[in-house]
Amino acid sequence: MRITPTAELEIRYRKLQAYMAEAGLDAVIVAQNADLFYFTGTIQSGNLYVPVEGEPLYMVRKEFLRARMESGLKEVVPFRSMKDLPAILANYGYHQPQRVGMELDVLPVGFFQRYEKLFPGAEFIDATPLIRRVRMIKSHYEMHILMDAANQVDKVYRRAKEVIREGMSDLELAAELEFVARKEGHQGLIRMRGFNSELFYAHIFSGADSAVPAYVDTPLGGVGLTPAFGQGASWKHIARNEPIIVDFAGSFDGYLVDQTRLFAVGGLSDKLKKGYEDMLKVQERMMLLAQNRPTWGTLYEECLALALKMGYADNFMGNKGAQVSFIGHGIGIEIDEFPFIARGFNDMPLEPGMVFAFEPKLVFPGEGAVGIENTFFLTEDGIKQLTFSEEKLAIL
Repeated sequence: MRITPTAELEIRYRKLQAYMAEAGLDAVIVAQNADLFYFTGTIQSGNLYVPVEGEPLYMVRKEFLRARMESGLKEVVPFRSMKDLPAILANYGYHQPQRVGMELDVLPVGFFQRYEKLFPGAEFIDATPLIRRVRMIKSHYEMHILMDAANQVDKVYRRAKEVIREGMSDLELAAELEFVARKEGHQGLIRMRGFNSELFYAHIFSGADSAVPAYVDTPLGGVGLTPAFGQGASWKHIARNEPIIVDFAGSFDGYLVDQTRLFAVGGLSDKLKKGYEDMLKVQERMMLLAQNRPTWGTLYEECLALALKMGYADNFMGNKGAQVSFIGHGIGIEIDEFPFIARGFNDMPLEPGMVFAFEPKLVFPGEGAVGIENTFFLTEDGIKQLTFSEEKLAIL
């Protein structure tokens, strides 16, 4: 278990304060778990008050002693009720803020209304874009954790090659691989920022099930076990000569990587094999283009154009009519961070320190899905691949 160093936390909140000053904010209040972990080193229930200048104040409702042990911040104090917050801030010399930033993309309306009552007359602004900008540039400390997560998913990949067999269910395969990841320190929860976005370890499915679309904003969906969680592995049994997708999110000490590999028992049709080889070419194209740090949208458009040129207008990144408008997504504490390799982001260039998953995939209704996914990071010297499991189609 890592405890986030105090120096690391200071770098993070100082960057946020710089962005706050540019945006004219007096303070930002952080309440969402992923952001709390990033800026405090823990997720004990409370509010992190970040003034535009000075030390942040972490006010903890439950559990204070754990927060004090796990957080490297200087000021960590207990409170019982949200009504106490203004008085606590005043005791620490903080004036009533006039422009307050909050995570308006994820904060429940009921909570927001309570904050409005605490700071009457204050203007509330969405601070999420500022927080995302801070979080999208990973430090050396974070990169080491991400490398541990990459080691974890490689062990999952190697176990998949050992256990996949004709006749086993997709659920049984998922359970085998989740067991490996859990023993290797996987937290079990895949954090996503999007509303109603939920993932459990991975998407693992075979044959026609891998081509079934679902509600989640991903290129692949799957039938799942129940309409209550209509995605992922089902009771379907693996057959010969069909694609088996293992799209697995590794997780270590709070950080995520994403990797997809393709397997088959016996073999695959020439059509599916060519599709997989073409997706490897799309990945190669991305890596070449990323060296010059284009905008996120430009990178998306160039890779989409290649897939269309290959003839996959109806198959690329989902079933026709259910295709997603991205090919890659930032990753870190959440699986949907900046940068987005997606349509419309034409004014935001790639920068050193960014980490993202790139996942060109094809869906053929009634046959299955094929594709590749790796996690990459940008350095001053170019793009590097973080996940490293063998990419060759695994015929078992």
